[in-house]
Amino acid sequence: MPLYLQFYFWLLLISVLVFTLERFFARHPHQEVIRDDFGQDLFWLLFNTQYVSWMLALGAVHWVRWLNVALFHAGVPPPETVRLLATWPLWLQFIGCFLVKDFLEWNIHRSLHRIPWLWEIHKLHHSSERLDWLATFRSHWGEVIIYKGLIYLPLVLLGVDDRVIFVVLVWSLLMQELVHANLDWDWGPLRYILNSPRLHAWHHAVEMHGKSGQNFGINLTLWDWLFGTVYWPAPARPPDRLGFADMEKYPRSVWARLWSPFTLRHRRDPLAATAPVPPSPADTKKAAVAQSQGS
Repeated sequence: MPLYLQFYFWLLLISVLVFTLERFFARHPHQEVIRDDFGQDLFWLLFNTQYVSWMLALGAVHWVRWLNVALFHAGVPPPETVRLLATWPLWLQFIGCFLVKDFLEWNIHRSLHRIPWLWEIHKLHHSSERLDWLATFRSHWGEVIIYKGLIYLPLVLLGVDDRVIFVVLVWSLLMQELVHANLDWDWGPLRYILNSPRLHAWHHAVEMHGKSGQNFGINLTLWDWLFGTVYWPAPARPPDRLGFADMEKYPRSVWARLWSPFTLRHRRDPLAATAPVPPSPADTKKAAVAQSQGS
């Protein structure tokens, strides 16, 4: 079976699995299955996986072909002749590919929040006011290009085996659907390593606990714990509201959201895109109690 058909098989299987888990272990049991923006998220699922990803793959093939010819005529060895990782055993390729990919994705994700024009692209993903398995796929086509171009193309050029990339891709798909799901799981002690629905919900919270947010991990939370970008409230509680500040000004239609990052109205104060939201009343009360105890 071709890899692209295998991908659709795993996409269907994982989506059915996570949807079923939500029916039995829902964080919000009364959350609607067919919510108001359900149809729009189905569009993003089909558009990003069926159209953007394959157009990007075809474009990458032609780009690599053009680059190889150009470098050949310039007397420079083409990238495909390097293939530094091609001789590594598959298990070592998997470990290296997974760790490097996840660390790069963490950095890209953090940049999507810190750099104003990138945040305008990433806003679409944060426009979900309720999280579930389908909210995973609400992403702008520009964000798909950024991730795919900066992550998968270098892995291919380095000679990582197609089977390794496919396994890493399927694992990432499973993790992403789980962490966006309507589940109240945190994996216990493994929360210091693996991303979880409870931790990632705080990444989608309106209130921010860092300069540009918190909990940027994709598959692993290890990077957030190491670099001080994690937020884990104690005692554990869900965020009061999901989304971002001034979300009522964000366009609602698919067409407007497709082109929103490139409109003139976003050429404003760069700090406005990442202006912090005041902490919730619960956090304010906790800080006041701690201060009184300290004095």
